[in-house]
This record gives sequence, structure tokens and C-alpha cells, in this order.
Amino acid sequence: MTSPFTPTFTHVPPGPVAGPLQLLPVNDGVVAVHTADGAHVGSLKKVGGVWKFKAMGYGAAGGMEPGHGPLTEQHNMQFATPDATEVSARLLGALACTPDSSP
Repeated sequence: MTSPFTPTFTHVPPGPVAGPLQLLPVNDGVVAVHTADGAHVGSLKKVGGVWKFKAMGYGAAGGMEPGHGPLTEQHNMQFATPDATEVSARLLGALACTPDSSP
């Protein structure tokens, strides 16, 4: 399967997150979450039958920073299934409601 975007794994500066979010399956229990322009912002991990969002950020030098990034406030948000429409709506909707999320 060819992805409609090019996944990237670099620092995402503060500010708006490009939506809709895109899901890229990694294996049966992990789905990578990327912005519309390809930036990796976290993963959905199946834990005890529930899908949990795990935020991921990248430092300026490129190192991974688990629990960080533009969607850090949504870390551990739970989903019944890894449905791209629902995941995007809930994660980005929660971001829009965060006072510090405006540009």
C-alpha cells in the first residue's frame, strides 16, 4: 500500500497542526499518526483492548521525545478503533480547545 503522503520524523514547531491526521499501520497493535503534510505526531497503541494515543515529539536535534510534541495534551486519549476520521476530529478538536494552541 502506498501512502498518500511522505512520513517525516522531525521537530514540529509550535502552532497549528495540519489536518486531517493520517494513520499509517505499523503492525497489529500500533498505528502511526501523522499530520496531513506527513509529520509524525504520535501513535495509537492497543493496550488491553483499547487504543491509546501516545504523543511523540522530536527535539531540534532530531531526537525522539515520547509524550511531547504538538499533541502532548492529548497523550493517552482513548479510542475504540483506529478510525482516521474520529482520531483526527478528536485529537485536533481537543487541540483547538487548548488555550495555548493558537498561533
